[in-house]
Amino acid sequence: MKSISVIIPLYNEQESLPDLYLALQRALASVPQEWELLFVDDGSTDDSFRVLQDVCSSDSRVKLIRLRRNFGKSAALSAGFRLAEGAVIVTIDADLQDDPAEIPRLVA
Repeated sequence: MKSISVIIPLYNEQESLPDLYLALQRALASVPQEWELLFVDDGSTDDSFRVLQDVCSSDSRVKLIRLRRNFGKSAALSAGFRLAEGAVIVTIDADLQDDPAEIPRLVA
């Protein structure tokens, strides 16, 4: 069981995903607990899913959930909550409006 799960719902965010993933890695590097990232693709029509498949293939802490169509943020979060293994769950938007560097302080 992971200690921290970060759920990231997204829709057509291919441009921000590489920067978001790196920012999450940096932020969570200072957290002593085990963590996982759950990206929930809410029916994106751009290359978001492909970008995240590449991330998943290189980092076993990253999970990717793909919804068959756009159901909305609430449904995407619900899918993430169902699959999260962490005792602590953090949600963050994929567009970098939320600062991943806040996660360690939030968890503390």
